[in-house]
Amino acid sequence: MGYSAFYSPDGNSYPVACIHEKLTGEPCPSCGLSHAFSLIVRGRLDEALEWNSYSIRVFLFFAVQLVMRIALGIRSLTSDRWLKQLTVTDAFVSAAMAIAAFYPFLRMLWTSLF
Repeated sequence: MGYSAFYSPDGNSYPVACIHEKLTGEPCPSCGLSHAFSLIVRGRLDEALEWNSYSIRVFLFFAVQLVMRIALGIRSLTSDRWLKQLTVTDAFVSAAMAIAAFYPFLRMLWTSLF
């Protein structure tokens, strides 16, 4: 999130290049995510979707995970009651969210391997 806020989407000064695109000349499903995240942080959602159509769902995954980690951390510091149940629920919710957010990337990986 900090990376996205730091780099301006108006320039192309992102320090990490897409290795897949450099090697094959073709964009991968994650191409443009850094640029799109910078646009999302600034509220420019339509432009973010132009850079990467999966950007909002991946960004939401990370944003929700951040909030969940903070909430679970606070809850574990204040009381250990229900901590085991919260942890198990958190693991299942996080796994389901990860599959939903990263499905296009997982599908590409699966088709490229098999």
